Amino acid sequence: MSDTELRERLAARFREVNGDHPMSAADDAYVSAQFAGLDAVCAGRGGGAAARRLMLEGRLPLPGYLRSDGTEMVPRDLFCLADAAGGVDGLEAWFTGHWADPAEGRAEWAAYLSGRYVCLRSVSPATIRRKEHLTAAIAAAADGPGAGPGPWAERLHALIDELDRLEPAFCAYDRLRFGGPTSRDLFVDAMRARLPRP
Repeated sequence: MSDTELRERLAARFREVNGDHPMSAADDAYVSAQFAGLDAVCAGRGGGAAARRLMLEGRLPLPGYLRSDGTEMVPRDLFCLADAAGGVDGLEAWFTGHWADPAEGRAEWAAYLSGRYVCLRSVSPATIRRKEHLTAAIAAAADGPGAGPGPWAERLHALIDELDRLEPAFCAYDRLRFGGPTSRDLFVDAMRARLPRP
């Protein structure tokens, strides 16, 4: 299969997962600042065509974004987890092994392969699990007993600050593909507006 065909198939797969939404100039600028083109990231690693094949085979995650010019944008550390696993062949077992529940591990693996973990500055089993813990803890604390100034507010804002450090800003395109507000919108920005720091 030619590289042109691989690019076309990967773009089609990306749209199956994310829908066909327009990228604005502001979206392109955000993505270009936060991510890198697939071919640049793959220099010295067999090239972009090899990575596109692995993505289509479900062995590496799909791109996080397709810029409006069609460039596949991926995290600069795209191969970090594969390297930690000893290579792409061991990545799935290494990744899913971070969850005690095999079903949960498989579900997180599928989410990872979708390329939609653009909600984290650095994607790893540890950061995925930490984000889940933080969003649940923020939601519970915000509506739990003891709400008010003092230690409760300090604990809540410590959780929000930690999530803030894990998550990037997102762009308007993300709200289209996710069908509404992002986790940052809900658990960082909205919480800070609703419950200002004392």
